[in-house]
This record gives sequence, C-alpha cells and structure tokens, in this order.
Amino acid sequence: MGGGSWATALAKVCLERGRRINWYMRRPEQIEKFQESGHNPSYLQNVDFDLSRINFYSDINELVENSDALLFVMPSPYLKSHLEKLTVPISDKIVISAIKGIVPDENVLISEYFQTKYGVNEDNIIVVSGPTHAEEVSMERLSYLTFACHSSEMAKTAAEWMACDYIKPIISDDVYGVEYGAVLKNVYAIAAGICHGMKCGDNFQAVLISNAIKEMNRFLSAAAENGTRDINSSVYLGDLLVTSYSKFSRNRLFGSMIGKGYSVKAAQVEMEMVAEGYYGTKCITEINKKYGVNMPILETVYNVLYNKQWAKREIKDLTSKLE
Repeated sequence: MGGGSWATALAKVCLERGRRINWYMRRPEQIEKFQESGHNPSYLQNVDFDLSRINFYSDINELVENSDALLFVMPSPYLKSHLEKLTVPISDKIVISAIKGIVPDENVLISEYFQTKYGVNEDNIIVVSGPTHAEEVSMERLSYLTFACHSSEMAKTAAEWMACDYIKPIISDDVYGVEYGAVLKNVYAIAAGICHGMKCGDNFQAVLISNAIKEMNRFLSAAAENGTRDINSSVYLGDLLVTSYSKFSRNRLFGSMIGKGYSVKAAQVEMEMVAEGYYGTKCITEINKKYGVNMPILETVYNVLYNKQWAKREIKDLTSKLE
C-alpha cells in the first residue's frame, strides 16, 4: 500500500519468490502509466515488473477485501488521509508497517495507531525497519531488514515472505524501540545534513553521530522499556549511520539544504520528496514532554525547523553539550 520509492522497492522484494501481490496506489493515473510502461512512472524507474503478477487497486476497500496481509509503505503524514476512506474492517488482517514515522497530530506510533483505531491485535502487527535505502534494494545490493513483532512466530512468517538473495531478515521483539529508532535516526540525519551543509567537517560529524546514538538510547530506555535491544545493532546504529551519511538519504539532503541557507519551505519544495524527520522532530519533541529525556540534538533540530532559529548559532550552542 503506497506508490513511492520504498513501496516500489518492497514490491520488488515481495515478488522475488514467484507470488502475486495486490498493489494499492491512490492515483488511478499512476496505475495507468505503470501498466503502460511496466515500471513505476515516478519512482525507481529502472525497476521493471512482471505485470501479470500484480493486481492494481486505486480503491482501498477493494484491495483490503482481497488481501490477507497489508503492507503499509507510505510517508507517515499521509497515513490518515489514505485510511479515511477505509470502511472495510482490518481487525482480522496481518498488518505490516514499513513506515518510518509517527502519526502526526496523534503523536502515536504506527503500531499503536492500528491497535487503538482499528482494533488490530498486537500479535498481528509487524514493524519492518533497518539500514535499507530503496535505491540500493532496487539494485539488489545486500541489505538486512529487522522484523519486530510481539509474536516471534508472526515476525518469522513476515520475514519468510520477504527473504531473498539480497534481503537478510532479523527477528526482534522490540516493536516500540524499533519504531522510535526509525523516527529518531531521521531527526539525527537532518542534524548531520545541517552540519554537512555548513561544512563542519568529518571530525565533528563523528562526534555528532556518536552522541546521537547515546541520545537515542536514552530515549528508547525511557519510552520503550519492553523488548530486547542492543543499541549497536543494525536496526538502530546501522540505520542511523546510513541515514546520516548516505547520498540516498533524503533527510540528510533536507538538512544539508537548511545548512546551506535554504528556508524549511524552500527545501521541502525543491526536494519534491517527504523528509520524514521534519515531522518526526515535532512528534518526538512533544512525546518527550512526558519523559523529560535530555535530548540536545533533537532540541537543536527542532529550534532550527520550527522555531526558525539560525542554524549556525544553534549548532554552535550544541557543540558545548556534546562529548
């Protein structure tokens, strides 16, 4: 469910083992162009698909009726608008979330939203995350995905659906930790991008990211106590590293433009893609009012993005708080 680059990459993964998929895209014209060309007309155009194994839907209710498992792959700010037309119950479905964000305005994790709003059992909700850029997955470069679920058997089932030569699955029970980590790494990637745009240099970037993983760990320890976690695992530290350093990272690009002097709005318009960290910054800041965790990097990014503070001054103030 979704028509962006990450959705396209995961659709390719799901088709690797010869099965059929149902694919929901909101815009009928995108589906028409897809069917004419054999590839997504807007994202990852180098990936060709066997259309005989895809059932396309622009009607979300029709798709849900004909599907047992729902893989949500759209930016978190659009989730509610996608679901507002949903009238078919999904409480009996397997829900897999590859959304690396929080539901804006609700300030709840995606898994919590499906539990409370749609009555999906927590054992039927799987969160997929890890250091995986859609571009590299589409090129079949070796990638590791973590499947987190309160039910280890359900996590293994979802992992089997997506395992292939270039996707290696990892099973986890740290559902909320994995979700929060996926949000925070985008926030820290924006910080890394701001510093890159300001030409702060690799030495300081190393200090920033080493402090970021400690800041993430402090928050996860407070907000996601249950679950087995090693903060140095690929789904936490690995995802933070690739999002902060990779040329494919849209959050790093967004931050870099801010560091070069772009306004927030100008950067968003020029990118023509959603930087999840922009929304995640506000959500985590509001959630942290409950926990009071010391998060100077988050505060710096929030001041730049939402309080319209000068990035150079904010980063200079941040340097005295890092170690």
